[in-house]
Amino acid sequence: MEKVVHKILALKYRPKNFNELIGQDIAVETIKNSILSKKLPNAYLLSGIRGVGKTTTARLIAQAINCKKNFIQGEKCNPGEYCSCKEINEFKNLDVIEIDGAQHTGVDSTKELIASCMYAPTTVKYKVIIADEFQMLSKSSFAALLKTLEEPPPHLKFVFCTTEVKKIPITIISRCQRFDLHRVSIKDLLENLNKISKIENGKISEGALILIAKAAEGSVRDSLSLLDRALVSQDIEEKEIDETYIRKMLGLADKSKLLRLLNFIFQGNQKESLESLRELINEGVEPSNFLNDLLEIIYFIQQKKNIGNLDSDLSISESEQEAVNLMSNNVSTSTLIVFWQLILKVLEELSIVSSPILSLEMLVVRLVHLEGMPSYEDVLESLKKNNSSQAEVNSNVTIDRENDKKIFSNETDEIANISKDQIKNTTQTKPILSSLNPKNLPKDIIVGKISSFEELILLSARKKEIQLKYDLENNVNLIKFSEGKIDISFNENLDKNFVRNLSKKLLEWTGTRWVITLTKKIGKKTFSELQSIKKKELLDQEKKGEIYKKFKNIFSDGELLEVKKED
Repeated sequence: MEKVVHKILALKYRPKNFNELIGQDIAVETIKNSILSKKLPNAYLLSGIRGVGKTTTARLIAQAINCKKNFIQGEKCNPGEYCSCKEINEFKNLDVIEIDGAQHTGVDSTKELIASCMYAPTTVKYKVIIADEFQMLSKSSFAALLKTLEEPPPHLKFVFCTTEVKKIPITIISRCQRFDLHRVSIKDLLENLNKISKIENGKISEGALILIAKAAEGSVRDSLSLLDRALVSQDIEEKEIDETYIRKMLGLADKSKLLRLLNFIFQGNQKESLESLRELINEGVEPSNFLNDLLEIIYFIQQKKNIGNLDSDLSISESEQEAVNLMSNNVSTSTLIVFWQLILKVLEELSIVSSPILSLEMLVVRLVHLEGMPSYEDVLESLKKNNSSQAEVNSNVTIDRENDKKIFSNETDEIANISKDQIKNTTQTKPILSSLNPKNLPKDIIVGKISSFEELILLSARKKEIQLKYDLENNVNLIKFSEGKIDISFNENLDKNFVRNLSKKLLEWTGTRWVITLTKKIGKKTFSELQSIKKKELLDQEKKGEIYKKFKNIFSDGELLEVKKED
């Protein structure tokens, strides 16, 4: 009885020539031209995600450069003649060495490999080293390869395969001819799946194959593995595999049910929304797949609303397009943007929360209530209305002379509270500026004229305005000071609320409004810098005096640090 050995589809239908490689037309064309013109690089570097054909391409390169026939044109070897292509394809040729970078990370393995490859090949023209997962080599191993890569023996060629090209030193990359193998499109994957399923006599619907092609995320191997898994179940049940089965197999949500759920959310119907979600959960939907499908539908709605057409790429049916069109008319772009951000946030939460289902339910509740929340524009409009109404109240209070005494006492209490609560933000304790005038201010607040910048600093200290005093002393480069107006050179070290705070305090202290301007002109040195200069000049002057000289004669190691004038 003949023993039947099952071979998985990814290996069974591995490309045997360059024409069978799908989705890598540009890279294949360049490689074929270099081989035909006999302009071979010292090393090839093939990068790309899993399952796009890196190792397969490496083997095809090894076959093409060693085949005695025209491998690229599809010429086959004679039946009785020795052929290296079959040996290389089955990993049996001694001169084509395949290594796994994860198992040969050490520098000693790399040295042994290079040493063994210095000898001429025995059965083929070129010795070829194929290194898979090349990025896993150590720094020492990469360094050991540099010289050989740059000037290898004529018979030696390298083919490196990697999924993370950023981990490879630039000194290695610069010595290789690099080819980036891209994700295969859904259309090409679907065509390949259709062809293989017919060869395997698999009964599987078009919709099911589309789902498999999408789930593969551009990987040919992943698509064939999923097809293999589906066909195995068909062999047992002996019935056609439909879209519903594939969704259950992959833990995907039915798009029509997802659209129904989104429709309930947009309507603000929390009960129906949660029931629809629980129905999807009971069908075995996987949380991360559910959220990604939700993001895809949000994208479709946004595209239909703002662009007007849907480039579905086999992802959405006609009936689903109608539902998307209907929803796009009833939802704003700003809502879609917030939905997108919230869903992305929940995707991050899945790795934190012990029960992902709770995150999904809370997401639905948040999305439902998001519809009833005011927009950013509405909040701004509401604030403007409140400010305008507050201004009217303030003006009415100022005009009402019969209540002058009451106003006076209220404002006195308010200013007293401001001085006590200096640590509070000024936006929280904003006084009514329209009613602040010299007649209404208490006498202990008004100090009269401030005739100089130094007087302003002393007043800030007396009023215990520490932050204001610090800025005035250390960060203000004064240009001009006059009563009612201060010109200051712009300084990036100034507190962002400096001008507003100074204006408010000057109005409180003097009873008049001051104009404070920031310009790009170069101002004087800061008050603290000027004081330091004066102090140094005074020290230097005193050191030249007779008193200091007599002091030094008595105390030779003494030093004058400060000079104080008697009041």
